[in-house]
Amino acid sequence: QVQLVESGGGLVQTGDSLRLSCAASGRTLGMYVMAWFRQAPGKEREFVTAISWSGERTTYADPVKGRFTISRQRAESSVYLQMNNLQPEDTAEYYCAARPGPWRASPEQYPYWGQGTQVTVSS
Repeated sequence: QVQLVESGGGLVQTGDSLRLSCAASGRTLGMYVMAWFRQAPGKEREFVTAISWSGERTTYADPVKGRFTISRQRAESSVYLQMNNLQPEDTAEYYCAARPGPWRASPEQYPYWGQGTQVTVSS
């Protein structure tokens, strides 16, 4: 079993930065892909970014390319999401997720989830 706990959300202004963290526990995540999803009110949960188990490969959704950066510290079983130049449309609950094997953009493909952390960007 895997437990994921996110932190780092908050209320910021347009153009500001935030760094989200996801701490994993319960079992080794050495071969797990880690991802971030987000869900805005009234919308479906959407893929944001993912990172391979080695940390060498990353993928990003188009709306966040060039602004968000995912990274992981395998020794700490942690994943981070650096978000720069935040925009009001980035406002959402952000979730950390994990799955064994290759990355997938569909949230249904991820068996492990954190409880979420709220990011609100004011204009």
